Order: sequence, then C-alpha cells, then structure tokens
Amino acid sequence: MKSLWTIGLLILSNAFMTLAWYGHLKFKELAWFSKLGLFSIILISWGIALFEYCFQVPANRIGFNENGGPFSLVQLKVIQEVITLVIFTLFTLLFFKTETFRLNHLIGFVFLVLAVYFIFKK
Repeated sequence: MKSLWTIGLLILSNAFMTLAWYGHLKFKELAWFSKLGLFSIILISWGIALFEYCFQVPANRIGFNENGGPFSLVQLKVIQEVITLVIFTLFTLLFFKTETFRLNHLIGFVFLVLAVYFIFKK
C-alpha cells in the first residue's frame, strides 16, 4: 500500500512540476498572462511548484525504506525520473501540438524502463 501511495504522490508531484516548469510557455496564449513580465511568471511558477513539494516530500518520506517504506533512495529517484518523463511526454503531446514524439524518444524511454528493471534487480 505504501508503494501505491508513493507512486500516486509522485505522479501528482510531477504533474505540478511539469506545469510549473513548462506550462508558462503557453501562458502567452492567455490574454491576462500574455502581459506579464518574467518576474511575474517566475512567481506564478513558484506558486505552482509549491504544490509539487507538497506531494513530493510526503512521497519520499512514505516510500523511503529507512522510514518504513518499500523503496531505497536510488529506487525512489529512478521511479521519479520515469514518472517525470511519462508526465512530460503526455503534457507535451497534449499542450504543445508542434512537438513530435519520434522513434529515438521511444528508444530512450525504453532504456529508462530498463534502468528501472536493473535498479530493482536484486
């Protein structure tokens, strides 16, 4: 059950992280945001990133094996990176129609999944 909580919280965390890091690139399409300067966009992104931390920190505390969780620190990091790439890919395909998903991206992701396999291999 702790593994599901950890992964679920990491998914939520990464959704907010992706929105904070890359969502502002679409703000210019919204009338109100298009007039904001860089500093304002930074503050908005920080506000969004706060929610990332509200999910990321508990995910790591719940999931870390030294706190009674099922994952080592390395396993947590690799899980987080794979989730980040999945969320980023979905975000990119949904919101940035000019971006394409190519074979080399797929091959790279397969290698990352293989990294997860090897990290978890005993």
